[in-house]
Amino acid sequence: MRLSVQTDYALRTLMFLAVNDGHHSIAEIARQYGISKNHLMKVAQRLAAEGFVDSLRGRSGGLKLAKPAETMNVGSIVRIMEDMGSFVECLDAETNRCVVTSACGLRHALNGAVEAFLRHLDGFTISDLIADQEAFRLLLEPS
Repeated sequence: MRLSVQTDYALRTLMFLAVNDGHHSIAEIARQYGISKNHLMKVAQRLAAEGFVDSLRGRSGGLKLAKPAETMNVGSIVRIMEDMGSFVECLDAETNRCVVTSACGLRHALNGAVEAFLRHLDGFTISDLIADQEAFRLLLEPS
């Protein structure tokens, strides 16, 4: 299983904001991780729309967590950011055109695997991902 770049960037952004107080620009976060500012901008908009971050425009603006990191469930974030129905065609009832779906066991097997994956992620919060905050901060280059 592979998460989309958007989900990867969303989790990294939330982790960065959890260990760094105050507002931080998209450019700063992108630079710290060596990732695309343009891609991160789209992710930040989605995180703000979903209520994970507060976004403030202007000179002293940027992003900051909208709620405590210990209340942000990783499984929930992945469910919001990922389109799990398109993992394979047969999992999406609206677009499924596979002719063997009614007799095939693949759909059941994959659906169970995806659910187990998400249940496992439900056991973690953003705070859990950055348990050693000092080590996490040290790995990012100084601002």
